[in-house]
Amino acid sequence: MGEASRVGGMSTKAGVAAALVLLLAGCSSTPDNHFVSLPVSQVAAQSDQEPEAQREHARILASYGGTYENARLHAMIEKTVDRLVAASERPDLKYKVTILNSPAINAFALPNGKLYITRGLIALANDKAELASVLAHEMGHVIARHAAIREEQARQVAIISHVVSDVLSDPQMGALALAKSKLTLAAFSRAQEFEADGIGVGISARAGFDPFGASRFLTDMQHNADLKAASGTQLHAPDFLSSHPATPERVRNALANARQFSGPGAGERDHAEYLGYLDGLVYGEDPSEGYARGRHFLHPKLGFSFVAPPGFTLDNTAQAVLGLKDGGGEALRLDVVSVPAEQSLPDYLKSGWMENVDLGSVEEFSVNGFPAATATAGGGSWSFRLFAVRFGSDVYRFIFAAKTRDAQVDRSFRESIATFRRMTLKESNEIKPLHMKVVTVGANDTVEKLARRMAASDHALDRFRVLNGLGAHDRLKPGDKVKIVVE
Repeated sequence: MGEASRVGGMSTKAGVAAALVLLLAGCSSTPDNHFVSLPVSQVAAQSDQEPEAQREHARILASYGGTYENARLHAMIEKTVDRLVAASERPDLKYKVTILNSPAINAFALPNGKLYITRGLIALANDKAELASVLAHEMGHVIARHAAIREEQARQVAIISHVVSDVLSDPQMGALALAKSKLTLAAFSRAQEFEADGIGVGISARAGFDPFGASRFLTDMQHNADLKAASGTQLHAPDFLSSHPATPERVRNALANARQFSGPGAGERDHAEYLGYLDGLVYGEDPSEGYARGRHFLHPKLGFSFVAPPGFTLDNTAQAVLGLKDGGGEALRLDVVSVPAEQSLPDYLKSGWMENVDLGSVEEFSVNGFPAATATAGGGSWSFRLFAVRFGSDVYRFIFAAKTRDAQVDRSFRESIATFRRMTLKESNEIKPLHMKVVTVGANDTVEKLARRMAASDHALDRFRVLNGLGAHDRLKPGDKVKIVVE
């Protein structure tokens, strides 16, 4: 949860209702009722006017944790991009690369030539050919003018969003309409993935990279998504698979495209050299955005921590901390808002930012020395327990939701809020980000032995395999270079 969340659009009644509906819709087990967060290049064509481009760039940085500064890595990616552009159908196009400080696996290119790639995606790739396949794929979208073709659909989404905010009397129904429109737009973009894949594989092959990098990386992405789903950590973070699904059909097409240029083993991969650029790369969440570890959340920069109720898994996004309980019957959201010092917390809970608040349920109390207030609210089939805690100059807002909020569930919400506390200076200093370390496989090393060296609390063996693009039965040879995650 970055500091950008402290002044987000959650202060309006419609904004909060929309956010909650989308959050809770994501908790549904119904496949057709989920929220897709689209990469920027899949939403709208942006104006080439500099002020608009600057605003879009700032919005992207706020959504993805800012830039990740690594001059050596950045230079390698720029060199790869230049090589791909020279081999593309549009060698006249110029791209400016930004590495985003986000563990999400994502990449996108805007029509104005700005190309973004997250450090999470860079960490998942295992050679230059895989990285090149992603960069060339995004160039394919630009070359085919997919964003421009999609502009009218995006305008319709913007119109619906305006209606939700300013016209509709029922913001929850409006939010569902907005979510449905975004899903339609996502499906439209997916129809163009095969074309971008074909263009991208061709560019990579002509640039001298192994054209099979695309099929390998698509497979690795799907394995990573499967691992996240198995470990309960896949909630609402936007990633490459949101609009770039690694379906079996897409992998087969990527293989077919690659075979048109060469057989397996042709073209550059530069596995060992590529891993050299990843040694020391921050892995997972950055300390400035806080850490979600199972149901524990710690934010050294802002100086607080809390523990979600039993059974919850937390997902830390730039806008809020989201939580979901196993089974999907309970959810939570934590964000930060600015509330005037002269406004009491009970008055804030009754101020209308949340609809259907039971005014008789509002009560004032304290949490580990910090002023707090709570109330209940209803909305459709969900019941809400709201908390507001004043911490420094800001107010931390917890929204707990349950389909069945009985006394036991309500008690678990109260027990969770009671864990909200200030972190000590020692605790804040002791929390360090995880890093990638590249090691050489020794004569006695096995996949299992190296996985035990991973700084991972669960699924260490599966995580090691996914991170290194290894199948269930793949073995390592002495002298191989592999990635592990260390503190």
